[in-house]
Amino acid sequence: VQLQASGGGLVQAGGSLRLSCAASGNIFRILVMGWYRQAPGKQRESVASIGSSGSTNHVDSVQGRFTISRDNAKNTVYLQMNSLKPEDTAVYYCKATTPTSIYWGQGTLVTVSS
Repeated sequence: VQLQASGGGLVQAGGSLRLSCAASGNIFRILVMGWYRQAPGKQRESVASIGSSGSTNHVDSVQGRFTISRDNAKNTVYLQMNSLKPEDTAVYYCKATTPTSIYWGQGTLVTVSS
């Protein structure tokens, strides 16, 4: 499985961005796709995930502001981020979980200015 993340950038507080993660390879084995983030000096943390059934989970700090979704026809998972805050500044990574492996995409930097 290969993952290509995109969509990061610089945005003012209160603004929006949409991240994309395109999957290729043995995508039929993917059970869960997720977005993680890592701020400077902090550990990587989970942001949101979506299962093969379409069920979603969002961490409390982004609940109501971020939405994870997917387009099966495009093999792409999205993270719509609204009402962005400076504390959302981080490198965002997508992750795919199969029954036997975990795959990470390259990070995409999101910078939210105050």
